[in-house]
Amino acid sequence: MRARGEAPQRLPRDRADRLLAPATSTCPGCGLELPRTGGQTHPYIGASAECWGQYGELLALDYGELDMPDFHRLTVDTYAAQHPGEPGRRAEQSVAVHLAGLYLVLERDADPDYVHRLFPTLTEKERPFGWLEPPPGLGTVTVADVLDASCHEEYGARVRDWAMNVWAAWEPHQATIRAWLDEER
Repeated sequence: MRARGEAPQRLPRDRADRLLAPATSTCPGCGLELPRTGGQTHPYIGASAECWGQYGELLALDYGELDMPDFHRLTVDTYAAQHPGEPGRRAEQSVAVHLAGLYLVLERDADPDYVHRLFPTLTEKERPFGWLEPPPGLGTVTVADVLDASCHEEYGARVRDWAMNVWAAWEPHQATIRAWLDEER
């Protein structure tokens, strides 16, 4: 807020007096602020292009340099749950099944391979609850925190912390996810 009598701050413009894009981008899902680079986004995952790029780097680490596919299920479920996108069939399905994955791995201690095999069943199953309105905050841990890990052990711990943080943020809908999965039994 500017002080009384102070001139308004002029937005940055180029030589032709066209408004310049901000130098940073804020992810609509996790709130991560990164230098603006542009690039691709996902059709229904609600992430900035810059955050989506960071997620691609993380997936490369899962299978590449760190060779930690054990954490892949948590990485995918956590990122998707933290970046729910906008209401629509595909986003609704994505949020539901990825929250289900977090619940099964974190609370039921399910094997990630079992969860992976269960997903086709979950994507075919009708979700009677429809769109789950995302909570105001989707966690305080982001993909960038995981990328900052310095070793295998720290990477694994950060993925798990990230997953628990995002699952906790969805607390208003946890009972819905639990009940939906209990119908599967």
